[in-house]
Amino acid sequence: LPARKGLACRSPPSCGPAGIHILTLTVTLAVLASALLHASWNALVKTGADRLMMMGWIAAATGLVALPFLFVTPVPPLDVWKILCLSFALHAGYKLFLVQGYHYGDFGQVYPLSRGLAPAIVTIVGALWLGEILPTLAFVGVGLIALGIVSLAFRRTNGAGLPNDPRALTYAFGTSLFIAAYTLNDGLGGRIAESPHIYVIWLFAGDGLIFFLIVLWRRGRAFLKPQRAMAYGFAGGVMSVAAYWLVIWAMTLAPLGPVAALRETSVVFAALISGLIMKEGLGWRAVAAACIVAAGVILLKV
Repeated sequence: LPARKGLACRSPPSCGPAGIHILTLTVTLAVLASALLHASWNALVKTGADRLMMMGWIAAATGLVALPFLFVTPVPPLDVWKILCLSFALHAGYKLFLVQGYHYGDFGQVYPLSRGLAPAIVTIVGALWLGEILPTLAFVGVGLIALGIVSLAFRRTNGAGLPNDPRALTYAFGTSLFIAAYTLNDGLGGRIAESPHIYVIWLFAGDGLIFFLIVLWRRGRAFLKPQRAMAYGFAGGVMSVAAYWLVIWAMTLAPLGPVAALRETSVVFAALISGLIMKEGLGWRAVAAACIVAAGVILLKV
């Protein structure tokens, strides 16, 4: 976007001619790494023998990473805690629905559906209930997302050649609703809090503890038994935190819109993981559909 009159770009390397913001190579690679990490930890959940426990270990790892920062982070005021408590519930619901989605559907189907639907839902809600006036490109973006999702959703068989389970679509759609809800809620919390970093640290710590307790309640002592899958789960937790902080760091050096748009390339990485590593049989169709979804989200955010 052109720099406003009287305002200079904060970081010269991120500005092109006439004050137009561009993404430097470093920022671009960081955001792409974030997208790959996000798709990778989701793939770990999908491939886990017990997906709920895998998600529990990932959540526990994110909480442990955030724990040391609590000692140097101020306690949020009551109005922020109200938002945090709602966010804890939304993030827990998101994880539970995502686990069920991966139980009934292929990774290459559930991931793009859940991630691609969320920004479209936020855009439509903003237009219908908040009176936000959308540019033409936004409607084109929603249309592209719908096209990509339809091409992924309506398949007769899954990667194993078995009839496609409609419950996968239900849980993927539910996951996208939770993503949209916690995105709006966390955006509000980050603005109300003294610092968005304070909000995020308490969010990671609380969310990790709460979901750890949920899985402990559901799985009992088996959840605490040392096993190789636990190490994969903790690696996934580190990936999750690294993916988030890479985006936060990139947003301090470049405009929010292009960074957020580039972050949505995670659906393309997910399609590649689905076809090349998981052998789900989606092939070029999944990659093409994921690229269409990513293009639609980029139009929404640009």
